[in-house]
Amino acid sequence: MNDAVRFLTTFAQALATMTLYNEGHPARVRAIRQCFERLQVLQETDPKPLFSFLGHDVVYGEQALRELGDWDWGVRLANAGVQRLEFQRGTTLDEFELFLDEVLARMLLQAVDSTTRSPEKRSTIKFGAIGVRGTEEVSKPEAVPVAKVTYSVGAEAETVQWLHREVQEFGTLPLLEAESVVRSLSIAMHGDRQIVMPLLQLKEFDQYTTTHSLNVSVLTMGLAEWMGLSPRDVRAFGVAGLLHDLGKVRVPKDVLNKAGKLTDEEWTLMRKHPVDGARLIYESDRDLDLAAAVAYEHHIMINGQGYPARHFDRGVHQASRLVHICDVYDALRTERPYREAWEAERVLKHIEQGAGPDFDQEAATAFCAMMRQWEERPAVLV
Repeated sequence: MNDAVRFLTTFAQALATMTLYNEGHPARVRAIRQCFERLQVLQETDPKPLFSFLGHDVVYGEQALRELGDWDWGVRLANAGVQRLEFQRGTTLDEFELFLDEVLARMLLQAVDSTTRSPEKRSTIKFGAIGVRGTEEVSKPEAVPVAKVTYSVGAEAETVQWLHREVQEFGTLPLLEAESVVRSLSIAMHGDRQIVMPLLQLKEFDQYTTTHSLNVSVLTMGLAEWMGLSPRDVRAFGVAGLLHDLGKVRVPKDVLNKAGKLTDEEWTLMRKHPVDGARLIYESDRDLDLAAAVAYEHHIMINGQGYPARHFDRGVHQASRLVHICDVYDALRTERPYREAWEAERVLKHIEQGAGPDFDQEAATAFCAMMRQWEERPAVLV
């Protein structure tokens, strides 16, 4: 991680130096060589380093570089069209210098000489706008349309499963990994500068908690963005959506996946998951107080019904109101052992009918409008 930070620091220094000195100047040559050497050091442990720049967030692979939280070069690179940067094996100093020249030209809005900077000359360096990963078609039921671009969340799903195991075994939540998953989802949502709404297809019933968590996170971020919330709030709501059902790690799988009606005892276990989740999140990291509140409140209706029961009348947080809608939508759209999945329009009508007593009116209206627009171009998560 330190090598990645050092490389990006020298990378910015090299670009800054190149703006001051012409080609061939000793200071320019030295800055480029030092940056290239830092890249070689990084590639000793990571042969194919990958960086993503999204707003003020700098992500190395799947890890956020918190040391660069106030690094404004990430914003400048993203504005120049360099949102994603990947180095492969075999990069030469000449290739690297040509790459720096092109990046600098983009930042200064200068033309790039295509006769000296052909794609072949920097084939080991890839950069550009962030898009949705994956281009292969995948099979799924014919009744549901499939987008030409597919999106794989294999790494994110594995991370969520690992998070759940960590909570089960040690009772603590690794915050950085949770934030990294949300950053990765946020990056993928903005391919071609348009929101992409993927809903993860459930392969096995015991994967429900993982897939549901990812779906609710994406849906919540999409809704928050649709309603005009700030990028910081969108990301925070995404983390809350990812962790809203964390308390279910304390519910036995045979209860979670039971095909028939739950007994009173089983319902008691199930209804404890909001309290258990809030406690797990809050005790793991006090900075996640919003996520803890959402975990506690996401089954409480606007009219105060739902669970857990409240001792006095009060409203729930805006994030909880958004997560509640997204939670219900994804749950009803997913096939479960005890029922078939609902069609999208049936779920949206259910949300519209419940606006007021169950769902927040403004959020429900916005969610239905958003989903009806996106329903025409769904993506598939595999």
